[in-house]
Amino acid sequence: MSVFRSLVFTSVLVGLIVGTAVTLAQFLGTTPLILAAEVFETGGAADGHSHAAGAAEEGHDHGNTAAAATQADDHHHDADAWAPADGFERNAYTFVANVLTAIGFALVLNGLMQISGTESDWRRGLIWGLCGFVAFMLAPGFGLHPELPGTPAAPLFERQVWWIGTAASTAAGLALLFFQRRPWAAALAIVLIALPHVIGAPVPPEGEQALAPEAMSHRFVVVATLTSLLFWSLLGALSGHFRRRFEA
Repeated sequence: MSVFRSLVFTSVLVGLIVGTAVTLAQFLGTTPLILAAEVFETGGAADGHSHAAGAAEEGHDHGNTAAAATQADDHHHDADAWAPADGFERNAYTFVANVLTAIGFALVLNGLMQISGTESDWRRGLIWGLCGFVAFMLAPGFGLHPELPGTPAAPLFERQVWWIGTAASTAAGLALLFFQRRPWAAALAIVLIALPHVIGAPVPPEGEQALAPEAMSHRFVVVATLTSLLFWSLLGALSGHFRRRFEA
């Protein structure tokens, strides 16, 4: 029972720190790009409309969290639909969603570290975090990169299935590489990691054009990827650090 309490306390503490840091990074990096893209999406109309807050502040970011796969909506805008107001309300929802997301992933990461039986420190934790970055951001990002509002996209369900399958397949491949140092495991790991990309990600309908400039979209992909790298690096390193402290 003490192990469970330690795991939960570590995850909550790490989630609060990481969620705060990522919210600040989004505020300085991705949020201004999303707001600028919304102007193109609405034709420049200052209608006060906002996209979903929280982790959805990343718009179509398929990598910052696993939930990002479901956050990649088709940007249908109902005039009667509720959305948080720009400014404090939107930023507050973003902060809460980021903290809850970080706590959830910290619970998974710490649980896996506990099951693996390996010693804990910030270096080992960082490796775990970087593996999470590869599985949940980098690998899916090759097929479904982070997208700004107004970007054409394939049907939501197809993107969700491919994103989840890619993340799971990549995570399984990495686990084989790290925990089964045998030729057959390495071969199977390569197959698992490559399989989703051989199948291919769902593509948007032909003929549709992105509303935001290409340079803005490219910058968003870079900033969102770096934000996700910050998320996973902090999540892993802090988890390893605090686990070592509590174990001592």
